[in-house]
Amino acid sequence: MTNRYTKDEWLAVIEQAEKGIPSTFAEYKAPGLGSEEFAKSIDHTLLKPESTQSQIDELCEEARRHNFKSVCVRLKFVNRAVQNLQGSSVLVACVVGFHEGTQPVSEKVKEAATAVAAGASELDMVLNWPQLKAKNYEPVYTDIAAVRTIAPHPIVLKVILETSQLSQYQIVAGCKISQAAGADFVKTSTGFNGPGASFDNVRLMKSIVGDSVRVKASGGIKTVNECVAMMEAGAERIGTSNGVWIMNEAKKTRLVADTDLQ
Repeated sequence: MTNRYTKDEWLAVIEQAEKGIPSTFAEYKAPGLGSEEFAKSIDHTLLKPESTQSQIDELCEEARRHNFKSVCVRLKFVNRAVQNLQGSSVLVACVVGFHEGTQPVSEKVKEAATAVAAGASELDMVLNWPQLKAKNYEPVYTDIAAVRTIAPHPIVLKVILETSQLSQYQIVAGCKISQAAGADFVKTSTGFNGPGASFDNVRLMKSIVGDSVRVKASGGIKTVNECVAMMEAGAERIGTSNGVWIMNEAKKTRLVADTDLQ
């Protein structure tokens, strides 16, 4: 696969983007608490290696009941999740290259193709962040572009940067490379390697990709307030294993607010 740019060209693109980081960031409005739009911002997630089929069944039942956007699972559970969610609007997302991101391109491509064949509508792939840190931008681009090629639209491709391991400059680089390779989302974290999403990193990522690519916040998001903060920073999707708790609390908060207005 042909590289998009030479290394010097990548450096120029990334440095220009970093220079363009605004001093004042845009503010975004979160969907109404407990609303359908709020629910459709959540990827209900279960990625523990020891997860069981019965836990996946429960995950899917919860997602169907709360009408979440998707369930996010490992490859071995994609087919089961697809069967569980037949007849609903809930999608199935599958992680690729999880959680290290350092697997060979051929392995990621095979994993992505298998997930799509099994019925996955979305892929959450881990960028090769050690290569990114080393400024080896060509293989990072090729890695993402190869998965995009094997899983073209309408499959949704989210690229996980693993922001806990990256500097501001490296986050900018990851965003620009993902954007160039055809990603639909840039995503903060796997949740398996250091701190997860932060308000500052989500805000930074959104400022870099603008409206051409969306942002997904994931890792450590456990409360309504944390969820809303990520949305206000610019995240349009939230990855969390606490979706049920968040939705229940959101509905309670909205109910109290509505009662106070009466």
